[in-house]
Amino acid sequence: MALTLTVLLENRRAASADKSLRAKPGLSLLVQDKTTTILFDTGPDDSFILNAAQMGVDLSQLDAVVLSHGHYDHCGGVPWLADNSRVICHPQIACERYASITLAGTPRKIKKLSRDNDYSRLIMEYTRKPLDISDRFLWSGEISVPTPQAYGVISEETPQPDYISDEGVLIYKSERGLVIITGCGHRGIENIVRHCQNITGVNKIYALIGGFHLRAASPAKLWRTRKFIKQQQPEKLLGCHCTGSWGRLWLPGTDAPATGDVIVLEE
Repeated sequence: MALTLTVLLENRRAASADKSLRAKPGLSLLVQDKTTTILFDTGPDDSFILNAAQMGVDLSQLDAVVLSHGHYDHCGGVPWLADNSRVICHPQIACERYASITLAGTPRKIKKLSRDNDYSRLIMEYTRKPLDISDRFLWSGEISVPTPQAYGVISEETPQPDYISDEGVLIYKSERGLVIITGCGHRGIENIVRHCQNITGVNKIYALIGGFHLRAASPAKLWRTRKFIKQQQPEKLLGCHCTGSWGRLWLPGTDAPATGDVIVLEE
């Protein structure tokens, strides 16, 4: 059995891809095995739909849509999902959130990072707990972090630090170990991997795929991440989106999926 990932949207376009395909900051992957088809994230707008049509990819028979978290570059395409699509995500997906700076001890909103999506026409499955999607696919649920880092604020009556608590990942249980697909990796790659190992009881990592949030990471953090990943010995390391060229520089052997790529992981 093989796992196929079709990159419907990524920050850049593959060199060999059709020049008409859009590349924008964001992520959208179609993930398929023999029995199950899942759309992981939707990018910022309708680009994933347009690229799918251009690539001859059928999105009419999805078993589920998984949204990694509520930033616009991952769930901005929700308005273009078909009515009654099954959507799996964290209950806080729709929180209004902003990038911010702190002035005189008070956080100031500077850029909106969420979208005002209408989720009422979709079949929403909100859960903080892990959820089986099929025999092999699993939604991670909320990932615990000992010392979470804030990325902007959640806008309430008094803005609160946004620790991206809604971020989860898609897990595929292959015969060669876990395939872990991340949206941005805000919760930290080590925390994400440990969480996935704990909830599945599987320690072997076959592949890490997606955004690792390392494009502006400090050398100290990159060194720790590099050391941890080396200990895990994944067969495949595919860092795109917010991994950045800086992050990939510190992770030798990391491939960089791009819009238009089709990746097949053999078991």
